[in-house]
Amino acid sequence: QVQLVESGGGLVQAGGSLSVSCVASGRTLNRYAMGWFRQAPGKEREFVGAINLSGSTTYYADSVKGRFTISRDNARNTVYLKMNSLKPEDTAVYYCAAKSTYVSDVHTKVNSYDYWGQGTQVTVSS
Repeated sequence: QVQLVESGGGLVQAGGSLSVSCVASGRTLNRYAMGWFRQAPGKEREFVGAINLSGSTTYYADSVKGRFTISRDNARNTVYLKMNSLKPEDTAVYYCAAKSTYVSDVHTKVNSYDYWGQGTQVTVSS
């Protein structure tokens, strides 16, 4: 079993940047495809982006494409989400998720993932 802990959320003005991290413990990350999701108050959890086992492939929701970047450092058991040009509509709790797999794919659905972090709040003021 893997435990995920997000950090780095906070308050930022529109147009600003923020980075959040997800550190895994319990297992090494090199057998987990990773994803980032977010959930705003009163809304369902939605896909933000995903990265495959090696980090060679990423995939993003249209709403964040070109502004957000996912990367991973398997040696540090850490996945990163770099967010640029933030908008008020990006305000949400951001979650990282891990999917145990031997296939180097990316995954976009909530129910594809096996483990979740507790989330970190990102607030973008206008």
